Amino acid sequence: MSTKRILLSLAVVALLLGLVYTVGAQPQTPYPIGTVTIESKSIAAGVGISWGDGTLKFKDKTYTFTVRGLDAGAVGIAKISATGDVYNMNNVSDFAGDYAAAQAGGAIVKGPVGLLMRNTKGVVINLKAVQTGVNLTLGAKGMSIVMK
Repeated sequence: MSTKRILLSLAVVALLLGLVYTVGAQPQTPYPIGTVTIESKSIAAGVGISWGDGTLKFKDKTYTFTVRGLDAGAVGIAKISATGDVYNMNNVSDFAGDYAAAQAGGAIVKGPVGLLMRNTKGVVINLKAVQTGVNLTLGAKGMSIVMK
C-alpha cells in the first residue's frame, strides 16, 4: 500500500470513530432533575380520595407542598408513603398544578413505573409506593399539588 492510501484510511477510521463517540455520548433518555416524597395523612375508604404532604428536592433546596387526589387503591390504609423522580422542570413554580396520567405511548422514563403523571406545564413525576403491595392511582379528577 502506498503512504497516501494508508494516511487516507487512517483519516477515515479516525473520522468514523469520532462520529461514533459523539453519537454515543448523547443522552439516551431524560434524567431526573428532582425528587419527591409524599406522605398521605388519610384515605377515605371506598371513596378513593386522599390528601397529604410532600417534599420536593430541586437544585439543592427542599420545598414543601400539599397533595389531593392520590389514591392508594386499597381500602383501610391509614398512611402511605411514596417517592419519585421529577422530570422536565426548569423552575420550582412549574411543579404546582393539576396532574393527569401521562400517555403510555410516550413514555420518557426507564425503570419501574408506579404512577407516571404530567401537569399542564410539562412537568413529569414518576411516583412509586414505598409499601409493598400498594398500587398508586390518580383520583377521578387527577391529582393537585399546591406549594406551601
